[in-house]
Amino acid sequence: MSHGSTHDPSFQISLTLREGYQMSADFGLPGIEPLLLDEPAPLGVGHGPNAARVLASAVGNCLAASLLFCLRKSRVDVQELRATVTGTMARNERGRLRIAGLRVRLEPVVPADQRDRIARCVELYEDFCLVSQSVRQGIDITADVHPADAVEPAPV
Repeated sequence: MSHGSTHDPSFQISLTLREGYQMSADFGLPGIEPLLLDEPAPLGVGHGPNAARVLASAVGNCLAASLLFCLRKSRVDVQELRATVTGTMARNERGRLRIAGLRVRLEPVVPADQRDRIARCVELYEDFCLVSQSVRQGIDITADVHPADAVEPAPV
């Protein structure tokens, strides 16, 4: 099974219902604990991020990592990097709530005398972000439902 490096042609994540709307996302990575996902009230109780926030964090993380890679390759001393992702929700023509936009603000903290070296990276970094470019192009998604028989509780 693939562990999800950017060079692997595929990866797998397993999600399991815990209770209510809480799902445990197992990334199949050694030493990485599953992530608890939950919907906010009134559906869930908000004991974890929901899928929209996980998607936003994936986009922000990928863009930040892409910028960081370029800056480091350009020998810019990045002392800190903050990314803030602001998501906006809107209803589509059928009245269904959708993520209408994600605005990512990246704030690399670099020495003043190295700021002239970041311009080229600012031009390039977005094109190398696997997640944001995939979302922009529209990821092909297929979904299949395969019902399984419920296990009857053992008599006491």
